[in-house]
Amino acid sequence: MTVADLASLKRQFIERYGGAEEGIRIYRAPGRVNLIGEHTDYNGGYVFPAALTFGTTMLARARTDGTMGLASTNFPAAGRIGLDAVVYDPSDDWMNYPKGIVRELQKMGFDLGGGFDILYCGEIPNGSGLSSSASIEVVTAYGLLELNGQPIDTVEIAKLAQRAENEFVGVKCGIMDQFAVANGRRNHAILLRCDTLEYELVPFESGPYRLVIGNTNKRRELADSKYNDRRGECEQAVRDLRAAFPDLGLLGRLSVDEFLAHAHLIENETVRRRARHVVEEIDRVRRSVEVLRRGDLAAFGRLMNASHDSLRDLYEVTGRELDAMVDAARAIPGVLGSRMTGAGFGGCTVSLVHEDAVETFKREVGARYAEATGLTADFYVCSIGSGVERIE
Repeated sequence: MTVADLASLKRQFIERYGGAEEGIRIYRAPGRVNLIGEHTDYNGGYVFPAALTFGTTMLARARTDGTMGLASTNFPAAGRIGLDAVVYDPSDDWMNYPKGIVRELQKMGFDLGGGFDILYCGEIPNGSGLSSSASIEVVTAYGLLELNGQPIDTVEIAKLAQRAENEFVGVKCGIMDQFAVANGRRNHAILLRCDTLEYELVPFESGPYRLVIGNTNKRRELADSKYNDRRGECEQAVRDLRAAFPDLGLLGRLSVDEFLAHAHLIENETVRRRARHVVEEIDRVRRSVEVLRRGDLAAFGRLMNASHDSLRDLYEVTGRELDAMVDAARAIPGVLGSRMTGAGFGGCTVSLVHEDAVETFKREVGARYAEATGLTADFYVCSIGSGVERIE
């Protein structure tokens, strides 16, 4: 976001809330792309996300009357809410995400002063699967803590943001999105074990290859999708497998060999396929880090392809649009791998594309996708950026 963009946002803030520029602070949190490791986070497995260079900008200024003003340049809904009256309201739409953060901070005993006004500006396409909700949550938590002189721990911010989405908004998301948005580092991906939050920043050196995100523009509403159903199926698999592993809490604790030796204990075939995807996907994440450390981008591309195929055939979360885009991408010379990213049911793909093929990729994949689906795709050639921060 340019200096001119920030100046424009300050003017919009003042037009809405009055006053002068004095006291306005500006924060930014990125979106995220998961390079590999899908639907493993809530199963206690490994994921491999990276922060993006575009995300959510938040302007905030303190008040003294015990209220919070919430507005966005992206949505018409706006409101003023008392800090003593923060409850979930479906009619508040996107505002429930920052409200959930406020409620969680209150439950944790943080002092939010006399209130605040906030204006958000999001660069992440809503419903794209690039973590627009986590970006709003994390920037809100970070900004309110910083605005009120409270201690900041980005791992704790990720955890409280996840709780807000789970308990206040009612979406049973894992920790990956919030963790990547809060803890990303430029030109690094994060190898994160989701049950322990042990993590390692892994350099992502792609040489002449670029990450290209393809937006199917098929909206997916996470709370209304089959996401919660898949989580329930994984929980059922754990219950069945306790016949052999009495203390098993999460599928991510099992090796591939352990799972295959006891998969017959899962009575329902569909549930068995869901569990197989999770266990094998976690193994693909581990192998991805190994091949990237060796500089073997071609092997990483093959693992990306295998990930998508498993999400299509075993976990069944891709759908016609994502499959059409991935099929078109894999047909382009210079593409090492392509897969869906995010929860699925629409949203985005991520592809590893040689820089000389990027323009051909956008043109040809866009044309083939439109022919197959009747929809117009958008493409973003991405760099890996930093986590949440104050920028002014």
